[in-house]
Amino acid sequence: MTQAINSTQALYRCLPAMDSLLLIPQVIGFIEQQGKPWIKSLLAQMLQDARRQIASHHSLPNWCLDLGDISTELAERIVKAQRQSMSPVINLTGTILHTNLGRSQMCEAAIDAVTQVMRSPVPLEFDMGQGKRGHRDSAIAALIHELTGADSCCIVNNNAAAVLLMLAATAAGKEVIVSRGELVEIGGAFRIPDIMAQAGCKLVEVGCTNRTHLKDYAAAINENTAAIMKVHTSNYHISGFTKVTEEAELAALCKDKGIALISDLGSGALTDLSRFGLSKEPMPQQMLQDGVDLVSFSGDKLLGGPQAGLVVGNSELIAKLQAHPLKRALRCDKMTLAALEATLMQYRNPQKLDSQLPIFRKLSRPLVELERFAQELQQQLASSSVFDVSIQACQTQVGSGSQPDVLLDSVALCFAVNTNASKQKHAPSVLQLDKWFKAASVPIIGRIAANQLWLDLRGTDNDNQLIEVLTTSLLSFEDKRMEAAS
Repeated sequence: MTQAINSTQALYRCLPAMDSLLLIPQVIGFIEQQGKPWIKSLLAQMLQDARRQIASHHSLPNWCLDLGDISTELAERIVKAQRQSMSPVINLTGTILHTNLGRSQMCEAAIDAVTQVMRSPVPLEFDMGQGKRGHRDSAIAALIHELTGADSCCIVNNNAAAVLLMLAATAAGKEVIVSRGELVEIGGAFRIPDIMAQAGCKLVEVGCTNRTHLKDYAAAINENTAAIMKVHTSNYHISGFTKVTEEAELAALCKDKGIALISDLGSGALTDLSRFGLSKEPMPQQMLQDGVDLVSFSGDKLLGGPQAGLVVGNSELIAKLQAHPLKRALRCDKMTLAALEATLMQYRNPQKLDSQLPIFRKLSRPLVELERFAQELQQQLASSSVFDVSIQACQTQVGSGSQPDVLLDSVALCFAVNTNASKQKHAPSVLQLDKWFKAASVPIIGRIAANQLWLDLRGTDNDNQLIEVLTTSLLSFEDKRMEAAS
């Protein structure tokens, strides 16, 4: 026992003093670049980690044994600490619009537009023609009119905000009629009944879950009714014995009764999605033609732009939204508006959307092309001594509550521990590999199923980058295991 205590004490005595660490030339260089307080805090953390290792494993970390290793360890910690939390990842989960991974990626035009407005003053709320204050939504409103025919437009920070503002501005203190089959819940427990209550409206449910008729709406209208609201069930699908009352029918009823017809489209789409292998979605321009007064939809789902909520339609009702106190709280900044405007401009030429917008480029990528890429990757990784790498058919989902009943054929690269490695004393696992990939210079995010790590290749943006990151990460994983074994 005495010998063990003495040995442990000797290890503690081997730890370098802070003063001596601060005198290392390379450390002095880091201090000049980054400042002494932060570098000293990183060194203190290194010493604290070393003390923990001595206490738990009765050994010193490798960096304690050489001055060069100290500098290398510190440099690695600096790089890790400076990595931003929202640094790029490679999304191979099988979900294209992954809410946890930022949903839609911006097109190059949107990226350029955001960069420009970050660098310079811009006429965000300045009318260049009249030389006086303007409105921040005016440029988007003109573009929306061009694309959809809408009289006017109001932009807020997401579609949930759009629905809240639409209800608060047009129906506060009054009743809003909604079909029971459309009382949806989206991610984060956002429910239509709850948002109605927050907006100060009284929800009136009509019909049944699977069938709601025009007569059900008509019977519920009274002197306190402000609107009928349609909600697109974008994140689920009801089939079988169903009945949905169409917008054109409801528009005629609302016009006759002097009330508004409003619609929450949710994910929203401005082009026919069937050519990308998806189901047709109701589009704002069609709903406006059918007589809907206000339509809200998202900017960062099937539109392929930044997170935003758009309400389009009747100019008198839009004016109420713009004048409501909530609008200022929910409005978008110049970067969001710049990205949205640049994205909407791509819709002037819908035939090129699959080459301009990342979401449509991924969804429309031919299966045969993905299969060829999978074979190339498999050959690059064939030398692995730990994992069997196979090619498996899989299906990709759109994600973020969009097109829930559509799955696109795709190809996955699958990693499974091979027979020899599985018999080793400290056998590796796909969980370890998954964690290793997530710690790569550009993290790779896949999914684990059937004791395999699946990487759905439809999600890749840059084939060459994926090859480099995968091969480098797999090689370093196996080198690390061999080093630990020795």
